[in-house]
Amino acid sequence: MPLTDTAVRNTKPIEKAQKLFDGGGLFLLITPAGQRYWRLKYRVAGKEKLLALGVYPDVSLAAARKKRDEARELLADGGDPSAAKKAGRHALRIAAANSFEAVAKGWMEERKTVVQIGQYDKTMARFKSDVFPWLGKRPISEIDAPEILSVLKRIDGRGARFTAHRVRSEISRVFRYAIKEGYCKTDPARDLVDAIPPAQTTHFAAITDPLKVGEMMRAFDGFQGTFPVQCALKLAPMLFVRPGELRKAEWTQFDLDKGEWRYLVTKTKTDHLVPLATQAVAVLRELYALTGSGQYVFPGARSKKRPMSDAAVNAALRRLGYDTRTEITGHGFRAMARTILHEELGQKPEVIEHQLAHTVPDNLGRAYNRTKFIKDRRAMMQEWADYLDRLKAGADVIEFRSGTS
Repeated sequence: MPLTDTAVRNTKPIEKAQKLFDGGGLFLLITPAGQRYWRLKYRVAGKEKLLALGVYPDVSLAAARKKRDEARELLADGGDPSAAKKAGRHALRIAAANSFEAVAKGWMEERKTVVQIGQYDKTMARFKSDVFPWLGKRPISEIDAPEILSVLKRIDGRGARFTAHRVRSEISRVFRYAIKEGYCKTDPARDLVDAIPPAQTTHFAAITDPLKVGEMMRAFDGFQGTFPVQCALKLAPMLFVRPGELRKAEWTQFDLDKGEWRYLVTKTKTDHLVPLATQAVAVLRELYALTGSGQYVFPGARSKKRPMSDAAVNAALRRLGYDTRTEITGHGFRAMARTILHEELGQKPEVIEHQLAHTVPDNLGRAYNRTKFIKDRRAMMQEWADYLDRLKAGADVIEFRSGTS
């Protein structure tokens, strides 16, 4: 006779295992310890087999009967329920191994050998907070462009437009890694390059796309003008001081052994300290051989007693093919650094603002202090110079456009 819920629930365990049959090969196995297991007995090619259907009460009598009926339908079609269950478990394992999160972590492990650990940690943090919760468990071969765009819009919606562009690039690189490893065949993130509007963070023209920053730094190395102007081009993004402060810099303000530049900010009438990264010191030492006997680090072309023209850097940018109204200006390096230091390198806004010599009062009402956060600022300036070097070498940002190979 078919089982009832009452019989399944009230049958007590005995010293030996007992079976309560429901019909069609389905029975409930009750162990001496009281566990209750659903089992299905069936034959394939004359051989008797046993299929586990779950544990009571997690699997109810009605659910067990449904599983039995599905198994018997498979048998009627010539299939084997046990083999199908095994194949299903294998498919689940394959899906887990090919999930976006698993593949992304594989890419991260490969990338770990060519980037600094801090860069690795920041990328992983972005994935964990902005991508994995929505795409992590999805098989990478099934993810399409609208799903990725939803992730990017969520990031952009909180005001982190630069991060949205960065995440799109990183998702695209995960897909390229997946294509290489055979997990999928296309990169849907590649088609979303212009889906999020460009980041606009300042009234001054500024480049905030790391890929374009790297191109610009390489262009500076190939500048064909005078050596002092080339050095100014190299130092402007590295130090991100106001253009007038850079061109009027005097050698007496520098201590290259300590890696420091101290001067008076004319706009705010405050003393300012710029920690010099090793790369900045190297540029200045090389320039010192040419202009170190005079007052100005960047003397004018016509008179060594006057500083470089205020138009010199912008003129050099235009000579390199940059539009100083829409792409980058000498002042735009400040906006570039502020954006990327915060969004890409995760630097604290208050540390960046102090390095920019902005008069932002603290919670006690005190304005800018030239030595506040100096330890953090030294570390930040070195990390920034190292990051610019990696961008110039093309190590951190590799963007593949449609139609390229």
